[in-house]
Amino acid sequence: MDIRGFCQCWKWQVVCSFLLCSWGWVYGQLHYSIVEESDPGTLVGNVAQDLGIKRAEISQRKMHLTSEKYQKYFIVNQANGGLAVKDRIDRESLCGSSARCLLQLEVVAENPVELFSLEIEILDINDNSPIFSPSNHIIEITEVFTSPGSRFALDIAKDLDVDVNGVNQYTLNTNPYFSLSVKTRKDGTLIPQLILEKALDREEKQEHDLILTAIDGGEPARSGTCRITVVVLDINDNPPVFNQSVYKVNIRENLPLKTVIVTLNATDQDDGANGEIQYYFDGHTFESAREIFSLNEQTGEICINGVLDFEEKSYYELSIKAVDKGLPKLEGNSIIQVEIEDMNDNPPGIIFTFVTNNIPENTPSGDTIGFINVKDKDSGKNGEIQLNLSPNVPFKIKQMKNRYALVTDRYLDREETFQYTIELTASDLGSPPLYSKTSVTLSVSDINDNAPVFTQSTYNAFIQENSDPGTLLCTVSATDLDEGVNSDLVYSIVESQIDGSSVSSFVYIHSIDGNIYAQRSFDYEQIQVLHITIKVEDSGSPQLSSTIPVFIFIMDTNDNAPALLYPEHSEDLIVQERISKSLSSGYLVSKLSAVDLDSGHNAWLVFSLIDPINYSWFQVSKHTGEVRTVRGLQDIENIEQKLVISISDQGIPSLSTTVTVLVTIADEVIVERPKSGDFLTNSKPPSDMTLYLFISLVAISLVSLVTFMILLVRCLRKDRYDYTNSCCFLGGSQSKFYTDQYQPALYLNTWDLKIHGGQDGSSRMPGAELPNSFTSSPRATRFQHCEAFKCPSVEGYVSRSLM
Repeated sequence: MDIRGFCQCWKWQVVCSFLLCSWGWVYGQLHYSIVEESDPGTLVGNVAQDLGIKRAEISQRKMHLTSEKYQKYFIVNQANGGLAVKDRIDRESLCGSSARCLLQLEVVAENPVELFSLEIEILDINDNSPIFSPSNHIIEITEVFTSPGSRFALDIAKDLDVDVNGVNQYTLNTNPYFSLSVKTRKDGTLIPQLILEKALDREEKQEHDLILTAIDGGEPARSGTCRITVVVLDINDNPPVFNQSVYKVNIRENLPLKTVIVTLNATDQDDGANGEIQYYFDGHTFESAREIFSLNEQTGEICINGVLDFEEKSYYELSIKAVDKGLPKLEGNSIIQVEIEDMNDNPPGIIFTFVTNNIPENTPSGDTIGFINVKDKDSGKNGEIQLNLSPNVPFKIKQMKNRYALVTDRYLDREETFQYTIELTASDLGSPPLYSKTSVTLSVSDINDNAPVFTQSTYNAFIQENSDPGTLLCTVSATDLDEGVNSDLVYSIVESQIDGSSVSSFVYIHSIDGNIYAQRSFDYEQIQVLHITIKVEDSGSPQLSSTIPVFIFIMDTNDNAPALLYPEHSEDLIVQERISKSLSSGYLVSKLSAVDLDSGHNAWLVFSLIDPINYSWFQVSKHTGEVRTVRGLQDIENIEQKLVISISDQGIPSLSTTVTVLVTIADEVIVERPKSGDFLTNSKPPSDMTLYLFISLVAISLVSLVTFMILLVRCLRKDRYDYTNSCCFLGGSQSKFYTDQYQPALYLNTWDLKIHGGQDGSSRMPGAELPNSFTSSPRATRFQHCEAFKCPSVEGYVSRSLM
């Protein structure tokens, strides 16, 4: 028994649905069946179970229909994956009189994304009765000349149901004159014909009333009736005869209107009105065919009256009758079979279904972005399709069973391209080929794949010593190619130690704007350069970061007054010197050595006598601090001279220290101070002093070399980096100034040695002068601390000051 016929029984319809579903799955596609008019909520089938999705995964997969055309009729239960009826289904409104009513649906399952096709067949129920139109039919038959066995065409009944639910038999009420003959046409339509069984006698009976009943094959069966009135007429004994009983015509679709496809030819041997013929469509011609074709009643020309569309219908059958004008009228019949040939008149249709239109830029190659359905209503080569993708895009087309998928072809980079417009082109293989295009816009979403980058390779900041805490030192700036939260930047200081203290106790950085502030007041004499490392992090996940060095240079201010180192003095800066009265002009009475803890101009020292007008016997060297006689002292009256000497720096404002030198003039001095030239010729500094001096010179030279190299590199990079955006841009004059300031060099402005002859110190050697190479330098700075070196056998002092 055919399974579809078996399903017509109401009591087996539910069972039939599952049988058909199973039958469809065997052939590789989900196939379900449901009878029309099923109540909402009726289960069609369990899609999840049939697809092999585990019960625990059903709710996570979020299954739903994508076919907008049929979503009103069905719904997928996301909890159990069941496909159920949502609204009333009328097969006749969906598929008309088609033998099979198949609905193509698509189901999308997420997590991961998959697209499934399923086919639902709507099974017919016998809910329509056969109908005759018109319900009355009149047949005129000539008496005597119409012999028994003559056949008369009857109208067919129309039933909206199909298959066995359609008309499957005709019956005629019992009578002695007529019987019923039923023929089956090529397309399965039953054609009833009335057969004359006995010659009619008009004088005996002028009209015969017959009832034609059409019965369908449903259960229970439905029926419709037509009343047939047979009118007995007098003689017209020759009916029209067609030259062909069947006309076969092949025409192309889309022919112009009014095109003649065939001209009928029928003849009648009668003369006069009995031989004049007119052509008509008989009742066997469907209304749909009458809308497409027109028939000229006089000439028999059949013309195109509507649009021929092969995709809608490829075959028409026209039943034609030729009727003469005799009394009674006689007719002849012929069939026109029209075959429609396909033309390439339909471009391919493209439907793109997004899986997502916002693609993360780290999406791996081969990930599905969307599905492409391409259909062409034409047939043969006209319906074969080629699909192409616009060039130079990181996507490709992957062919699947009955559709295409758009997949990634390589990794994406949002910073390179944040949006793609893809053009899909479908072309058929017809002649000429037809094209169809559609554009798809895809956006690339950002991931945190770019670390922040500082706008400069290094930053330099300058601050005066003793500045208030909270002073703005510098502003660092970074950029991030990412967007959104991935480009939100946070600045911080990399923890380190400076002189045993945390770097955060020296400076502070604002985490949002990158401003760096001083946490304390700096002392140039303790520290000159701070080297800190700034870190910038984005707010993405995972966080990416970069670091950059920042050099903070402490600039000196004049906050230290000069300090006297040599010679020996009391707490109130009083120096005692004893010389002989017999000394001549230019004798070195004393030599002052002083130091200033500041640097640069702030440490350049100048020696001067206060009120020099009153001192006609002595003078002091402005730069060396040497106190010498101006002329011989033989005529001096006062044996004790008081010299008030000011030692001042060149800072702004200038700071100074006042030293009082008490010179005692004696008639005779037992031990005479040697001259400086003699001291250097006849004696040499102790070994310890030489070692200390050598170490100091080497250390200062190394520091000078390193500082010079750093500044040289910065100069060479000047054209490469735009320092106008840095915290402090060094111009030509400024660069030279700071280079001079931070280039350490040992400057000995005074070297005085006093040598004591015995343990009690009762004797002294005359003062000795040092060469100019030891007492001058073009440019000088200092160590962080000023030190005095002493020798065990020779008491000497070395003072260093910044010039």
